[in-house]
Amino acid sequence: MSELVFLLEEESAKAMLEGLLPRILDTRIAVRAIAFEGKQDLEKQLEKKLKNYVNPNARFIIMRDQDSSPDCSAVKESLVDRCRNAGRATSSFVRIACHELETFYLADLAAVEEALAIPGLNARQDKAKYRFPDPLGNPSQELKKLTHERYQKVSGSRMIGQHLDPDNSRSPSFRNLVAAIRRWEHELLDILSHA
Repeated sequence: MSELVFLLEEESAKAMLEGLLPRILDTRIAVRAIAFEGKQDLEKQLEKKLKNYVNPNARFIIMRDQDSSPDCSAVKESLVDRCRNAGRATSSFVRIACHELETFYLADLAAVEEALAIPGLNARQDKAKYRFPDPLGNPSQELKKLTHERYQKVSGSRMIGQHLDPDNSRSPSFRNLVAAIRRWEHELLDILSHA
């Protein structure tokens, strides 16, 4: 079975993917999203989860927030090392949301406007901080302020995920996530065609 497995820092990332993936992923690929209880839990259990995963045709995307870590590449390299130690280096991609998952949403205010029914949000997309929001230090607070507290982490992620534009390039970290999904989709479909 061709399977794409997401190992995620938190429930909100799973909620977002549940809305996004059905619109971009071939239905022949099985999807499993495993949400951990924060980045420490993800890092603690990652190697074991990867080592013990029995499906040889599984491909993995590990996703966590950069949060306040000053060096995004150091965070990524630490997770890549864990994939390597588990023997899954060639079947895993690590993606870091710079700085938080909410950066993806700030990069697509049309999706936020549609999901939360807040007219006029999309008109703010041209403001400098929303054109390329990855450098923002606290995107979740920015999004709560922008939506007058209507955004809630899990329920908001579930609603917004259904409207995110997969071709949106304002957030490089979102663009890299979608590229990883599409790359594994292509490989998994190739495996299916030769089965």
